[in-house]
Amino acid sequence: MSGKIALSTWPTPLEPMPRLARALGLGEGDLWAKRDDLTGLGGGGNKVRKLEWTVGGALAEGADTLVTTGAAQSNHARLTAAAGARLGLDVVLVFPGTPESATGGSGNLVLDGLFGARIFWAGDGEPSTLAQAAEDVCEQLRREGGRPYLIPFGGSSSLGARGYVDGGNELLVQLPEVRHVVVAVGSGGTMAGLIGALGEERVLGVHCGAVSEPASAVAGFAGGLTGRSVTPGALRVRTDQVGAGYGVLNEPVLEAMRTAATLEGIVLDPVYSGRAMAGLIQAVRDGDVRRGERTVFLHSGGLPGLFGHAQTVHRCVTALHGFKAV
Repeated sequence: MSGKIALSTWPTPLEPMPRLARALGLGEGDLWAKRDDLTGLGGGGNKVRKLEWTVGGALAEGADTLVTTGAAQSNHARLTAAAGARLGLDVVLVFPGTPESATGGSGNLVLDGLFGARIFWAGDGEPSTLAQAAEDVCEQLRREGGRPYLIPFGGSSSLGARGYVDGGNELLVQLPEVRHVVVAVGSGGTMAGLIGALGEERVLGVHCGAVSEPASAVAGFAGGLTGRSVTPGALRVRTDQVGAGYGVLNEPVLEAMRTAATLEGIVLDPVYSGRAMAGLIQAVRDGDVRRGERTVFLHSGGLPGLFGHAQTVHRCVTALHGFKAV
């Protein structure tokens, strides 16, 4: 039987964003940021809440090694490595591609190494190839006498989603009148957990391109979590911010990142939180989020990944202007 373990200090702050609210045409007190980027473990991020449950499951089964998958700049992988370091567990991260394709070993990969994780490069192939590679790693560890525990892609499962039932209930204490919670949808577990606490109507997900059917993924996890049927079509999932694909920077996302940074001093990443902010901005323009409705932007973290994203680094650096004396 799995149980939750403590990997951070809760609650995370809920901070007003009045300047951004005014810029979007909302009321000054309408827009808030739930700062799950400030979780204390391993550079912070939303995956910590999931890991409290999934790593709790690993410990309950007597595991000595955590194995998980993700992209080379995976925030989930980085935080799994940090959790393993804190708890004295070995960690193997299974990534697609090769070391040569990993953007110079920057961003999250630097932290993976600092935390002592080992990386298995699975080469190019379909997502099913990555999943099979992770199973093969677990089998090899068992043959060597290890006790591996496989955490799914993104840490997302009905078990991991319990972390965001906790997060949603925490938010209800901080802002009981919340009408919208805007969240990036990667593997789907964060949105599913929020639905478990807040219901379908209050959670607005912004698809980031990590999975092919985001609403179905969220509905599956939410159904397993709540014990009731959750219909994908009933979910509020925006799919208009994916652009050219997962990991590819697009102009609305870069503009959203700049807007949040220049108006509120909040740094977003180009894959997840930046897309979520771009989705929030468009939802206001579309009238889906309106003035007078308390709206929370879930900041899911991801700052280390920004420094491993070559497109974003290049665009931000080339946009700098030196001060010239008059």
